[in-house]
Amino acid sequence: MSLRLPVARWVQRPDWLAAFAAGTAVCLAAYGINAAVGEVRPGSAWGRSYGALAALLMLAAALLAVRRRTMRLGLGRAQDWVQLHVYGGTLALLLVLLHTGWRGAAGGFGWWLLALTIWVSASGLFGVALRKWIPRLLSSGLSLEVLYERIPELTAGVRGKAEALVASAPAPVQDFYRRQIAPEMARPRVRWIYFVDITGGIQGRLRELAFLRKLLTPEERPSLDELTALYRVKLEMDAQFTLQKALRGWLYGHVPASFVLLFLVALHIFAVLVY
Repeated sequence: MSLRLPVARWVQRPDWLAAFAAGTAVCLAAYGINAAVGEVRPGSAWGRSYGALAALLMLAAALLAVRRRTMRLGLGRAQDWVQLHVYGGTLALLLVLLHTGWRGAAGGFGWWLLALTIWVSASGLFGVALRKWIPRLLSSGLSLEVLYERIPELTAGVRGKAEALVASAPAPVQDFYRRQIAPEMARPRVRWIYFVDITGGIQGRLRELAFLRKLLTPEERPSLDELTALYRVKLEMDAQFTLQKALRGWLYGHVPASFVLLFLVALHIFAVLVY
Protein backbone atom coordinates (compact mmCIF):
# COMPACT_ATOMS: atom_id res chain seq x y z
CA MET A 1 0.00 0.00 0.00
CA SER A 2 2.75 2.45 0.91
CA LEU A 3 4.46 1.78 -2.41
CA ARG A 4 1.37 2.52 -4.44
CA LEU A 5 0.48 5.89 -2.96
CA PRO A 6 3.50 7.86 -4.25
CA VAL A 7 3.07 6.32 -7.71
CA ALA A 8 -0.65 7.16 -7.80
CA ARG A 9 0.17 10.71 -6.76
CA TRP A 10 2.40 11.31 -9.78
CA VAL A 11 1.05 8.87 -12.40
CA GLN A 12 -2.49 9.51 -13.60
CA ARG A 13 -2.59 6.70 -16.13
CA PRO A 14 -0.61 3.58 -15.17
CA ASP A 15 -1.59 1.99 -18.50
CA TRP A 16 0.29 4.70 -20.38
CA LEU A 17 3.29 4.32 -18.09
CA ALA A 18 3.26 0.56 -18.72
CA ALA A 19 3.05 1.14 -22.49
CA PHE A 20 5.95 3.58 -22.29
CA ALA A 21 8.04 1.08 -20.30
CA ALA A 22 7.23 -1.65 -22.82
CA GLY A 23 8.11 0.63 -25.75
CA THR A 24 11.38 1.58 -24.10
CA ALA A 25 12.25 -2.07 -23.49
CA VAL A 26 11.48 -3.01 -27.11
CA CYS A 27 13.58 -0.15 -28.48
CA LEU A 28 16.56 -0.99 -26.26
CA ALA A 29 16.28 -4.70 -27.05
CA ALA A 30 16.14 -3.97 -30.79
CA TYR A 31 19.16 -1.70 -30.50
CA GLY A 32 21.06 -4.36 -28.56
CA ILE A 33 20.41 -6.88 -31.34
CA ASN A 34 21.39 -4.33 -34.01
CA ALA A 35 24.61 -3.43 -32.21
CA ALA A 36 25.50 -7.12 -31.82
CA VAL A 37 25.03 -7.74 -35.55
CA GLY A 38 26.71 -4.60 -36.85
CA GLU A 39 27.40 -0.93 -36.25
CA VAL A 40 24.38 1.33 -35.89
CA ARG A 41 24.88 4.65 -37.69
CA PRO A 42 22.44 7.47 -38.55
CA GLY A 43 22.72 6.60 -42.23
CA SER A 44 22.18 2.85 -41.83
CA ALA A 45 18.80 1.21 -42.33
CA TRP A 46 18.26 0.73 -38.60
CA GLY A 47 19.58 4.18 -37.80
CA ARG A 48 17.13 5.74 -40.22
CA SER A 49 14.32 3.60 -38.78
CA TYR A 50 14.99 4.94 -35.30
CA GLY A 51 15.10 8.46 -36.69
CA ALA A 52 11.83 8.03 -38.57
CA LEU A 53 10.07 6.68 -35.48
CA ALA A 54 11.45 9.58 -33.42
CA ALA A 55 10.11 12.08 -35.98
CA LEU A 56 6.69 10.42 -35.96
CA LEU A 57 6.52 10.55 -32.17
CA MET A 58 7.57 14.21 -32.17
CA LEU A 59 4.78 14.96 -34.61
CA ALA A 60 2.29 13.00 -32.51
CA ALA A 61 3.37 14.88 -29.38
CA ALA A 62 2.99 18.21 -31.20
CA LEU A 63 -0.59 17.34 -32.13
CA LEU A 64 -1.63 18.15 -28.56
CA ALA A 65 -1.69 21.82 -29.59
CA VAL A 66 -3.97 20.94 -32.50
CA ARG A 67 -6.25 18.93 -30.20
CA ARG A 68 -6.65 21.93 -27.89
CA ARG A 69 -7.82 24.09 -30.78
CA THR A 70 -10.27 21.48 -32.10
CA MET A 71 -11.89 20.35 -28.85
CA ARG A 72 -15.36 20.68 -30.36
CA LEU A 73 -14.56 17.94 -32.85
CA GLY A 74 -14.13 15.44 -30.02
CA LEU A 75 -10.89 13.92 -31.32
CA GLY A 76 -10.27 11.61 -28.40
CA ARG A 77 -10.03 12.38 -24.70
CA ALA A 78 -7.86 15.30 -23.66
CA GLN A 79 -6.07 13.18 -21.04
CA ASP A 80 -5.03 10.63 -23.66
CA TRP A 81 -3.52 13.38 -25.80
CA VAL A 82 -1.60 14.71 -22.81
CA GLN A 83 -0.26 11.23 -22.04
CA LEU A 84 0.78 10.80 -25.67
CA HIS A 85 2.50 14.19 -25.53
CA VAL A 86 4.48 13.31 -22.40
CA TYR A 87 5.38 9.69 -23.03
CA GLY A 88 5.68 10.01 -26.81
CA GLY A 89 7.99 13.00 -26.50
CA THR A 90 10.19 11.19 -23.96
CA LEU A 91 10.40 8.04 -26.09
CA ALA A 92 11.30 10.23 -29.08
CA LEU A 93 14.40 11.39 -27.21
CA LEU A 94 15.48 7.78 -26.66
CA LEU A 95 14.95 7.01 -30.36
CA VAL A 96 17.03 10.04 -31.34
CA LEU A 97 19.88 8.74 -29.17
CA LEU A 98 19.51 5.31 -30.79
CA HIS A 99 19.48 7.00 -34.19
CA THR A 100 22.89 8.50 -33.45
CA GLY A 101 24.21 5.21 -32.11
CA TRP A 102 24.81 6.89 -28.73
CA ARG A 103 27.75 8.72 -30.30
CA GLY A 104 26.29 12.22 -30.39
CA ALA A 105 25.60 14.25 -33.52
CA ALA A 106 27.67 14.92 -36.60
CA GLY A 107 28.16 18.53 -37.64
CA GLY A 108 26.75 21.76 -36.28
CA PHE A 109 23.23 21.15 -37.57
CA GLY A 110 23.14 17.72 -35.99
CA TRP A 111 24.25 19.08 -32.65
CA TRP A 112 21.54 21.73 -32.77
CA LEU A 113 18.98 19.00 -33.40
CA LEU A 114 20.27 16.85 -30.56
CA ALA A 115 20.55 19.76 -28.11
CA LEU A 116 17.04 20.97 -28.90
CA THR A 117 15.64 17.46 -28.56
CA ILE A 118 17.22 17.09 -25.12
CA TRP A 119 16.06 20.57 -24.10
CA VAL A 120 12.46 20.04 -25.23
CA SER A 121 12.24 16.64 -23.53
CA ALA A 122 13.86 17.82 -20.30
CA SER A 123 11.79 21.02 -20.12
CA GLY A 124 8.66 19.00 -20.85
CA LEU A 125 9.33 16.62 -17.97
CA PHE A 126 10.15 19.59 -15.75
CA GLY A 127 6.79 21.10 -16.70
CA VAL A 128 5.00 17.86 -15.81
CA ALA A 129 6.63 17.96 -12.38
CA LEU A 130 5.65 21.62 -11.92
CA ARG A 131 2.04 20.98 -12.89
CA LYS A 132 1.76 18.17 -10.36
CA TRP A 133 3.75 19.80 -7.56
CA ILE A 134 2.62 23.44 -7.61
CA PRO A 135 -1.17 22.86 -7.34
CA ARG A 136 -0.57 20.62 -4.29
CA LEU A 137 1.73 23.27 -2.86
CA LEU A 138 -0.90 25.97 -3.35
CA SER A 139 -3.60 23.91 -1.69
CA SER A 140 -1.41 22.78 1.19
CA GLY A 141 -1.28 25.99 3.22
CA LEU A 142 -3.29 28.77 1.57
CA SER A 143 -6.84 29.82 2.33
CA LEU A 144 -6.96 32.07 -0.74
CA GLU A 145 -7.39 31.03 -4.37
CA VAL A 146 -7.17 33.69 -7.09
CA LEU A 147 -6.75 33.88 -10.84
CA TYR A 148 -3.31 34.97 -11.95
CA GLU A 149 -4.70 37.77 -14.13
CA ARG A 150 -6.60 39.32 -11.22
CA ILE A 151 -3.72 39.41 -8.73
CA PRO A 152 -2.51 42.97 -9.61
CA GLU A 153 -6.06 44.31 -9.30
CA LEU A 154 -6.69 42.53 -6.00
CA THR A 155 -3.32 43.65 -4.65
CA ALA A 156 -4.26 47.27 -5.33
CA GLY A 157 -7.56 46.72 -3.50
CA VAL A 158 -5.84 45.27 -0.43
CA ARG A 159 -3.36 48.15 -0.42
CA GLY A 160 -6.21 50.68 -0.52
CA LYS A 161 -7.93 49.03 2.45
CA ALA A 162 -4.69 48.89 4.41
CA GLU A 163 -3.92 52.57 3.81
CA ALA A 164 -7.46 53.58 4.81
CA LEU A 165 -7.12 51.53 7.99
CA VAL A 166 -3.69 52.90 8.88
CA ALA A 167 -4.83 56.50 8.41
CA SER A 168 -6.80 56.26 11.68
CA ALA A 169 -4.55 53.72 13.44
CA PRO A 170 -2.32 54.44 16.46
CA ALA A 171 1.06 56.06 15.77
CA PRO A 172 3.13 52.86 16.35
CA VAL A 173 1.00 51.01 13.80
CA GLN A 174 1.30 53.84 11.28
CA ASP A 175 5.06 54.01 11.72
CA PHE A 176 5.47 50.24 11.36
CA TYR A 177 3.27 50.20 8.28
CA ARG A 178 5.25 52.93 6.51
CA ARG A 179 8.62 51.35 7.31
CA GLN A 180 7.90 47.65 6.88
CA ILE A 181 4.63 46.92 5.10
CA ALA A 182 3.90 49.76 2.65
CA PRO A 183 6.77 48.81 0.26
CA GLU A 184 5.51 45.21 0.28
CA MET A 185 1.98 46.31 -0.61
CA ALA A 186 3.04 48.24 -3.72
CA ARG A 187 2.76 45.36 -6.18
CA PRO A 188 2.70 41.55 -6.42
CA ARG A 189 6.10 40.14 -5.51
CA VAL A 190 7.91 36.93 -6.38
CA ARG A 191 9.21 35.26 -3.22
CA TRP A 192 11.37 32.19 -3.77
CA ILE A 193 10.68 30.93 -0.23
CA TYR A 194 7.21 29.89 -1.39
CA PHE A 195 8.73 27.15 -3.53
CA VAL A 196 10.09 25.57 -0.36
CA ASP A 197 7.63 26.48 2.39
CA ILE A 198 4.48 28.50 1.81
CA THR A 199 3.20 28.64 5.36
CA GLY A 200 6.64 29.19 6.85
CA GLY A 201 7.36 32.03 4.47
CA ILE A 202 4.12 33.77 5.43
CA GLN A 203 4.46 33.17 9.16
CA GLY A 204 8.01 34.48 9.12
CA ARG A 205 6.84 37.84 7.79
CA LEU A 206 4.00 38.04 10.29
CA ARG A 207 6.20 37.51 13.34
CA GLU A 208 7.19 41.16 13.56
CA LEU A 209 3.52 42.14 13.67
CA ALA A 210 2.95 39.61 16.45
CA PHE A 211 5.86 41.14 18.39
CA LEU A 212 4.49 44.67 17.88
CA ARG A 213 1.09 43.53 19.16
CA LYS A 214 2.62 42.70 22.54
CA LEU A 215 3.82 46.30 22.85
CA LEU A 216 0.41 47.85 22.18
CA THR A 217 -2.38 48.54 24.61
CA PRO A 218 -5.59 46.48 24.36
CA GLU A 219 -7.32 49.51 22.76
CA GLU A 220 -4.64 49.75 20.03
CA ARG A 221 -4.54 46.08 19.10
CA PRO A 222 -7.75 45.79 16.99
CA SER A 223 -6.35 48.04 14.24
CA LEU A 224 -3.14 45.99 14.16
CA ASP A 225 -5.15 42.77 13.98
CA GLU A 226 -7.04 44.09 10.95
CA LEU A 227 -3.79 45.16 9.33
CA THR A 228 -2.33 41.72 10.02
CA ALA A 229 -5.28 40.07 8.29
CA LEU A 230 -4.86 42.32 5.23
CA TYR A 231 -1.12 41.69 5.13
CA ARG A 232 -1.72 37.94 5.29
CA VAL A 233 -4.04 38.22 2.29
CA LYS A 234 -1.32 40.12 0.41
CA LEU A 235 1.29 37.48 1.27
CA GLU A 236 -1.01 34.69 0.12
CA MET A 237 -1.55 36.52 -3.16
CA ASP A 238 2.24 36.79 -3.49
CA ALA A 239 2.42 33.01 -3.05
CA GLN A 240 -0.19 32.53 -5.76
CA PHE A 241 1.62 35.03 -8.00
CA THR A 242 5.02 33.36 -7.51
CA LEU A 243 3.90 29.81 -8.20
CA GLN A 244 1.44 30.56 -10.99
CA LYS A 245 4.08 32.72 -12.68
CA ALA A 246 6.46 29.76 -12.62
CA LEU A 247 3.86 27.61 -14.38
CA ARG A 248 3.36 30.22 -17.09
CA GLY A 249 7.04 31.01 -17.44
CA TRP A 250 7.85 27.35 -18.07
CA LEU A 251 5.81 27.44 -21.28
CA TYR A 252 8.06 30.14 -22.74
CA GLY A 253 11.03 27.82 -22.42
CA HIS A 254 9.27 24.76 -23.81
CA VAL A 255 6.76 25.68 -26.53
CA PRO A 256 8.92 27.94 -28.80
CA ALA A 257 11.79 25.44 -28.63
CA SER A 258 9.36 22.67 -29.62
CA PHE A 259 8.29 24.48 -32.78
CA VAL A 260 11.90 25.25 -33.70
CA LEU A 261 12.75 21.56 -33.19
CA LEU A 262 9.92 20.44 -35.48
CA PHE A 263 11.08 22.86 -38.16
CA LEU A 264 14.68 21.62 -37.96
CA VAL A 265 13.53 17.99 -38.02
CA ALA A 266 11.54 18.73 -41.19
CA LEU A 267 14.65 20.28 -42.76
CA HIS A 268 16.71 17.27 -41.71
CA ILE A 269 14.23 14.83 -43.26
CA PHE A 270 14.09 16.89 -46.46
CA ALA A 271 17.87 16.92 -46.72
CA VAL A 272 18.08 13.15 -46.16
CA LEU A 273 15.42 12.42 -48.81
CA VAL A 274 16.81 14.83 -51.41
CA TYR A 275 20.52 14.38 -50.91
